[in-house]
Amino acid sequence: MMSQVDDQKYVPALGFRWLTPAYDAVVASTTRERTFKSALIEQASFAPGQRVLDLACGTGTLAVWTKQRYPELDLTGIDGDREILSMAARKAEQAGVAIRFDHGLSYALPYPDAQFDRVVSSLFFHHLNWSDKMRTAAELFRVLRPGGELHVADWGRASGPLMRAAFFAIQVLDGFENTRDNVSGRLVELFSGAGFAAVREQRRYATVFGTMALYSAEKPAV
Repeated sequence: MMSQVDDQKYVPALGFRWLTPAYDAVVASTTRERTFKSALIEQASFAPGQRVLDLACGTGTLAVWTKQRYPELDLTGIDGDREILSMAARKAEQAGVAIRFDHGLSYALPYPDAQFDRVVSSLFFHHLNWSDKMRTAAELFRVLRPGGELHVADWGRASGPLMRAAFFAIQVLDGFENTRDNVSGRLVELFSGAGFAAVREQRRYATVFGTMALYSAEKPAV
C-alpha cells in the first residue's frame, strides 16, 4: 500500500512484503471482495469517456473489473508499491485491458488540478494516520473536477460486538492508531472536512475481519 511517510517507508500489502504474493487470495477469501467491489463499481455510476483514478490500486483487481465493465473509461491506477504495481500491470495485460499505472503517494499526487471525473479506492485509508488521511482527502479534492465524485470502500464502524472483535486482527496487522479512525466511523467526517459535499455511508457488509463500508462524496460543482 502507499506510504504513510515517504517512498521508502510505505506499508506493503498485508503489512509485510513477504506476504504480498498472497494478497489477492487473502482479500478474495476474507473480505467478500467480489461483492463489495462490484457494489463500488455500480455506486460510482461511470459514464463513457470519464477520467477515473483508482487510488492505492494494489494488484489492480478493482481497476481491471472496472475497465472490463466500462472499456471506454480513461482509467489510471496509482500506488506507492512498485512491486505490487508490476503485479497490477501483468493482471491488466492478461485481462486484455488498457490501464495506466503510476507510482506515487496519496498525499502528493502527480496530477494537475481538476484532472479526474471519479476517484475510487478500496481498502486503503485504514493504512494512514489521521494527519495523512486529511492530506490525502485534500489531494483527492484537488484532482477531482467540479462535480466529480469520490467512492471509497474500507473498514467502517463495527455493526456489532462480533464485527468489532473480528476487526481486532486487522488492527494487529495494520496498526491500532491508523485503523482507529475507521472503526470509529470517522471517514464521513474526514471527507466532509476536506470540502466534499453529500458525504454518505452507502452500505455495509459483514466480513471475516469486520464491517466493510462503502462511502460516497461529491466535489461541489461551483
